[in-house]
Amino acid sequence: MPVSPPSPFVAEWAPRVAAMLPPYPLALDVAMGRGRHVPVLAAAGYRTIGADISLESIRGAIDAARLAGAHLRAFCADLTVHPLPVERFQLVLVSRYLDRERFPALKTAVARGGFVMYETFTRRQIESGRGPTSPQHLLDPGELALRFHDFDIHFSEESTAPDALARIVARRR
Repeated sequence: MPVSPPSPFVAEWAPRVAAMLPPYPLALDVAMGRGRHVPVLAAAGYRTIGADISLESIRGAIDAARLAGAHLRAFCADLTVHPLPVERFQLVLVSRYLDRERFPALKTAVARGGFVMYETFTRRQIESGRGPTSPQHLLDPGELALRFHDFDIHFSEESTAPDALARIVARRR
């Protein structure tokens, strides 16, 4: 199965964030699926660790990374059971995944001075007739920025087309 193309948001912001960090920053790609962002992160100079609950996805991500010439360390874990390390990553990337109970752990996994890049669906996605429909997997308007109010926000937006997405780039103080 081919890997989906990277998010344009991640492709734009990963190198911009890397330029504000020390060389070879450590990135965590949360719920990375088949690793669509690994080549982008590698090209921007990140050492990448990926986490996903699906062993099949992890295997696909490792294969895709190898084909792209990117290095990836990956682990299969249910993050509701296995805690993330504290203040370990210069970048925590989350794309199209939402578990509100994980926000505190995601925030504390970011090292001081490090960044979170987050992109996921909002409730307006329901209007498109595709994608997630459960309120537990859809952000409320303004929710993502509110969740990171204690970080320095470098970028925040909510779009409605082609998908209803909230995006944020925020730096831990």
